[in-house]
Amino acid sequence: MAVMRRLVCLQLGSESTEEIGSAGVGMDAPLVDVEGFPRADVDLYKVRTARHNISCLQNDHKAIMVEIEEALHKLHATARVKHKKDEAKMEVTEPTVSLPAPFALVDAVTQGSPAFQAGLRVGDEIIEFGSINAHNFRNLRDVASVVQHSEGKSLRVGVIRSGQEVHLNLTPKQWSGRGLLGCNLVPLHR
Repeated sequence: MAVMRRLVCLQLGSESTEEIGSAGVGMDAPLVDVEGFPRADVDLYKVRTARHNISCLQNDHKAIMVEIEEALHKLHATARVKHKKDEAKMEVTEPTVSLPAPFALVDAVTQGSPAFQAGLRVGDEIIEFGSINAHNFRNLRDVASVVQHSEGKSLRVGVIRSGQEVHLNLTPKQWSGRGLLGCNLVPLHR
């Protein structure tokens, strides 16, 4: 508010500029004639006082503009910091990576089975099973076919567990129980 009052005072100081302009002298014109005597056509006291006032007002104007510039820098700096804090809050609340869609759910794992040894757990949502994913999965026969063709070979199995993507290596093989995996999968229809 004080800056605005000072700017208004500077505008009111334009009367000094009008005085000089009406005298036809300006800020730089000489106040003496060619012989070095004071000019008779100009009120020297008024012109010198007006020039002094204008010079002071110009200095005040520069000082006020510097204050305004510094205030604007501070304002934008605090706004930038606030914006970065808001972005950081948004990054914390929004998940950064969306998880792939699961196509099957593990509803049983037999202890000691290849699935158990690989780390598969009940409740895991399958997002990848060898070459099968949500885009090319049609039914559980696809999984059975991959398992039969991969007996004794390691398969990459991707699951979603507790909201996190986890990758396991599962090797289908004969064991003391039924089947090559020792787990039961149910399809997810979404």
